[in-house]
Amino acid sequence: MPDPSPNRGVMIVLAYLWPLALVPLLVERQDSEIQWHAKHGLVLMVAELALLFAYILITTMISLSSLGLGGVLVLLLMFAWVGILALHVLAILKGVNGRRLIVPGISAYVERF
Repeated sequence: MPDPSPNRGVMIVLAYLWPLALVPLLVERQDSEIQWHAKHGLVLMVAELALLFAYILITTMISLSSLGLGGVLVLLLMFAWVGILALHVLAILKGVNGRRLIVPGISAYVERF
């Protein structure tokens, strides 16, 4: 088994910074733990972008029919971004400490590629 990468902490942080997850995925091919975190970061990014697209679509439709409610839904989006940021910080902290954050329904897709 090869030694862990000396850049392990930096690579795990990069793994959860959206498109920067490609850096550890392409650079650290020997470290399976870094590879898992990079794939997990990409899966989270795709899931978050899909949810964001759906939310914006729904918010736009509601805003066209009722201006006041659409404004409230835009405010809810800010709280969602805080939740996403907290999820990424938690994943980084767990990864740097040698553990994995398993998100139900999403983390299972990491093993598929």
